Parts: sequence; structure tokens; C-alpha cells
Amino acid sequence: MMDSIKNAALLTDLYELTMAAAYFEHGIDEAATFSLFIRNYPPHRNYFVSAGLPDVLDYISTLQFTPDDLAYLESTKMFKPKFLSYLESLRFTGDVVAIPEGRLFFANEPILEVTAPMIEAQIIETFCINTINLQTLIATKASRCVQAAWPRDLVDFSFRRTQGIDAGMKVARASYIGGFIGTSNVRAGNHYGLPIFGTMAHSFINSFDEEIAAFRAFVETAPENSILLVDTYDTISGARKAAEVGKEMAARGEELKGVRLDSGDMAQLSRAVRKILEEAGLHSTQIFASGGFDEYKIKKVLDDGADIDAFGVGTKMGVSADAAYLDIVYKLVQYAGHPVLKLSSEKETLAFAKQVYRFQTGSGQMKKDVIGLRDDDLPESEPLLQKVMEKGKIIFSSPALPQIQTTFLEEFSRLAASYKSIEGGPKYYPVSLSPKLNALQAELVATVTKKELAP
Repeated sequence: MMDSIKNAALLTDLYELTMAAAYFEHGIDEAATFSLFIRNYPPHRNYFVSAGLPDVLDYISTLQFTPDDLAYLESTKMFKPKFLSYLESLRFTGDVVAIPEGRLFFANEPILEVTAPMIEAQIIETFCINTINLQTLIATKASRCVQAAWPRDLVDFSFRRTQGIDAGMKVARASYIGGFIGTSNVRAGNHYGLPIFGTMAHSFINSFDEEIAAFRAFVETAPENSILLVDTYDTISGARKAAEVGKEMAARGEELKGVRLDSGDMAQLSRAVRKILEEAGLHSTQIFASGGFDEYKIKKVLDDGADIDAFGVGTKMGVSADAAYLDIVYKLVQYAGHPVLKLSSEKETLAFAKQVYRFQTGSGQMKKDVIGLRDDDLPESEPLLQKVMEKGKIIFSSPALPQIQTTFLEEFSRLAASYKSIEGGPKYYPVSLSPKLNALQAELVATVTKKELAP
């Protein structure tokens, strides 16, 4: 797992390099603009949360083929010496515009656009797609969990079942952007400055002769982190023992922070456990729930009347179990000053270097987005794409994670509830083309059709 994306030029698909070799040999290296966007919404999704930009910029700004990289490429016998010599001095010299992290965006809107000499812009494709795909996917999934649980707190419990160490790190960060309060992943807490949370495992209870002895030992060692797992043998029995320990702590001037439910009928059990805590005078002790939660299960248990203060959300969020990927692509939209496009069935692309313009209602609610040209004049709109890299240098300072989360939560509050539904049918936020882009796109389609498809 890399803490910094350096010496990583080989994190690319082979065809990026074979195309680059052909570009090099045939002199195809004028300025190209590529657009990164998501074609369609996964099931039950109506929006996306931008995440992953700092890793993309770190990778691009330090792009360099090391001697070991070049020796490996030479060993494949796929590349000519002149091209490998060219790669030795290759650095990214282009510009990047992007939607900052924590902002909402929608299908077919550019998340970022890269303008650089063709080979530079092409080689970075795989990394850009991979990075934005995972982190946007998770930030969006996490935001849906937050929506379902609001105003209750959520903690990322997914690390042990994410698809690898690096994914576990990125999930912790992206879920925080999407509104989680922290993570169980200690390395992510240290690396990203995230709050860390944890309770105990069933093995801790099993290692003592009696459940209540385990509870007493744990709170003696960590009274400030006294959240007791009560379902090892029987949730109600465990809760009564936890209440007894809580009263013992109160007599010492301490406080039982919470109990954790991890199995069973969460709605029924949480109400019963609350009654036990209240009868013991433990009015501030929280009920924390874990065990297969995502937005769907959270919504169900709360609709069933669960009395839960916070959730640990693990596997299904960390792998985005119901929608494990985004239909994200990186497409050439302009080369050598000329717009280009695809006409493939159901995969037609929008040509030209673009901007996304956001409009609000008079009360500040999000109203609609318009995809237009960079120089479109659309009064009373906010351009979302910001220049983040110029001539190969990062010119954008990423805010601290708490500020990114605040940006998301503030904007999310201005998105109508109908676009945030968890299970309902699709109601999509309005996104249209500007009149100028629409006209130029239609003209280009007609030109390309006549040129490429005529008998």
C-alpha cells in the first residue's frame, strides 16, 4: 500500500503504452483533451460524491519511468529503444481541471478534464479511472448510509473485508468525506488524521470464565472507551450485566459509554436494551449497532422502531456491495484544436473541452446543472470545474478532510430529498447541454456521420 503515488508509472494498462509507442512513432503528440465521466447511475443511485482528486494529482505530478521500469519494459520485447529512451525523460506538462472533493455531481458530467500532449494524457488514463472510481463509489455509498441513519453517527468498520490494504485506506477516507465520523482503521486514522473508534470482539468475552468478568476487566483497562459487546451469549442477559457494570462505574465517578448489539432483531432488542439501561439509571449510555449494515438495513431497522444511537457500518459499505463499480470512462474529446467524439451505440460522447455550470433556486437549493463549453456565458451559475494543475504543476491546495466533509454535508443539505431516495424509483436531477454546446455537438455528429459512415 502506497502512502504516496510515486515511482508508479507502470500502474497503467498495457494498451496505454502500446498506443503511446504508436503515437510516438507516427508523430501524434499534439495537445489532447480527455474527459473523465460516469455514463450511467447504478441501481437506486441519483447522484455521486466527488472523491480521489489528491491521489490523481499526486500521481500525475510525479509521473516518471524509473530505470527499473524501463528495464522491465525492454524485457517484454514489445517496445523499440527510441520509445523507451523517450519514456525515460517523460514528465506530465499539461493542465487539469476538476470538480473538487466533496461536491455533488451527476451522470455524464466531467469529473475532471486533462489537456496535455497526447502521450502524456493517454498514459495516465488507467490510474485516473481506477482512483476516482473507487473513492467516488465509496463516498457515494457512505453518503447514502448517512442519509438513512441521519442524525445518528456512523463509523467505518469495513477494513477487514475491503478488497486489499490500499482499498481499506481509501475507504476510510472516502467514507469520512461522505459523512462518517471516523474509522476503526488505525493506520488510516494516523495517515489521514481521522478519528478512530473501536469496541471489543467476542473473543475477548470468550477468554474470560464469565461474561461480566470480561466487562469488568475491559472497563478497568479503558474506562474512557467503555463500549461493551453484549450479544456473545444472549443480548438481554448481556445487557443486564453491562448495566450492572455501568452502575459500578457510576459509583466510581466513571461512565459506561455504550453497549454494542451485533446480531438478532435489532429493532426489538434495542428497545429492550434501552429499557434495561434506563431502569439502571444509565441515561447517557448509548446503544451502538453493527452487523451487516448498509443504507438498506439501517433504513429497515429504524423504520421498525429501533432505538439506536450510532452504527458501525462495515463490509457492505466498504465494497459497495449492491453496486460494486461505476460505469466510469476517460474519453478523448479534443485533439490538435479539433473536437472529436464517439458514435458507438449507447456510448456516444460529448466533444469539446467543457465546464459544468450549477444553478440554484432563490432559497439556495440546487436547481439544475448545465454542461457547456469552457467559455459559455451562463449568468447566475457556478462553474464546478476548477483548474487544479497547470503546466504539470499542482496549483490547487486540497482542503483538510473536515472541511471537505463540511462542503459535502452543506451541499447535500441543498439537494432535494427526492434525489436522495434510498430505494425509490429513479428521479434524476436535471442536467442539460448549453445551447452553444448542443448546437456544436449536433453539427459535429452530422459531419462525422457524413465522413465516416457514408457509403
